[in-house]
Amino acid sequence: MFIEEANKLLEPGYLPFETGYMQLSNGQWLCAVLTRMHGVTGKMLDWWMGSYLDSTEKYKLWDSNHTRFEWDDKKKPGQFIGASHICEEWQGPMHIKIRIKFEDPAQFLDTSKFAAAKIQTAVACTVYTQDWSQVYSRIIWVARTTEDGVEQRFRAWDTGGNADSSRGGYEHTLGEMARQARFLPTLYKTRGQVFLKPGENPPADLK
Repeated sequence: MFIEEANKLLEPGYLPFETGYMQLSNGQWLCAVLTRMHGVTGKMLDWWMGSYLDSTEKYKLWDSNHTRFEWDDKKKPGQFIGASHICEEWQGPMHIKIRIKFEDPAQFLDTSKFAAAKIQTAVACTVYTQDWSQVYSRIIWVARTTEDGVEQRFRAWDTGGNADSSRGGYEHTLGEMARQARFLPTLYKTRGQVFLKPGENPPADLK
């Protein structure tokens, strides 16, 4: 699946390739990760990125191999589209130094179909070198409602990588999403109230 075909993620059921990494006919490498997140909601995932994640210490919850995290000055409270963050992390023997810019998922996905497709939230971003001089990859993931939470369907198109870098990214993402599925429900319930606006009542799942 090419990035131009991302709307296939809104179709019922599953695609033939949901987890793993492979080289496409145009030379790019595709990484796919399917993670079933019991007890997680789209609102929790948005809160994690838009409100909670603001330091290297918190970034390490995702993966202890993370070594740096820093938002740019375009980050606004509760929002992340249009902002970018610098991050550094170990992926196997490689120390990766990148900048991730978050974009409107509507650039890649038909958001008018989200409700019918049971998509609670989606993220789109481009991964650059820290000085913006090179694009490493483009990422899209959607969180689709299940009986007991969501399933996150992640795709990354590596524009200049190889089998080794694609495998490293795949293994890193596989671990990140599995850990997030375990810690996020409890983290949201114990910390989420801190980020309520003055006078706003907690939602039902925080009471």
